[in-house]
Amino acid sequence: MLLEVSNIDTYYGTSHVLQGVSLSVGEGEVVALLGRNGVGKTTTLRSIIGLTPPKRGSITLLDREICGQPAYTIARLGVGYMPDDLRIFPDLTTEENLEIARRLSKRTGHWNRDRVIELFPKLGDLAKARGMNLSGGEKKMLGIGRALMANPRLILLDEPSEGLAPLVVANLIEVLGKIHEQGVTILLADQNLKFCRKVCHRGYIIEKGMIQHEGRMEEIWNNEEIIRKYLVV
Repeated sequence: MLLEVSNIDTYYGTSHVLQGVSLSVGEGEVVALLGRNGVGKTTTLRSIIGLTPPKRGSITLLDREICGQPAYTIARLGVGYMPDDLRIFPDLTTEENLEIARRLSKRTGHWNRDRVIELFPKLGDLAKARGMNLSGGEKKMLGIGRALMANPRLILLDEPSEGLAPLVVANLIEVLGKIHEQGVTILLADQNLKFCRKVCHRGYIIEKGMIQHEGRMEEIWNNEEIIRKYLVV
């Protein structure tokens, strides 16, 4: 397995957020972490990338223990991350946001500015636009593009479809397919089951900080009881 998360417990202060969470992502897979808002999806991704280290458990990347490592170390091992709040630098241009990601990364590979612009032509048109002036959808494109500039083996995407118009979501589905074709493994956290069904191979459902169900996306899609219990808002 490319990524193995085993029985992690993560806290915010005294609040026990993740309780024995385990999941795995194989090389070349696209895997969904599904659940309503506030159930632990973001904390799971933050635990993997090292921003909210677990107090207990194990996280391995290609059999190398990364639990407790600083985020920059994990990133340089080949894990990209797009947070749910995107963290676009508001005073930097689109071009500068991409360039700073390239400079900070020690990795090389397929992804560079031209390839990201090929994936998101709109970012080429917005090269000189400052981050603060981008729309929500444009910031989402830039967030994914910036994560790709580090040439990750695995990319973590937090709520990629949230707040996007249906036409933009359709484009995102196509874009994620192209990223996957280039050999990037994807773990995404989202509550949009319809979107995840079109993008992902497998899914884990999280509720109250615990994995409640796992399976192929088609199996989850057809399980009305599971959808009603854990995913319907």
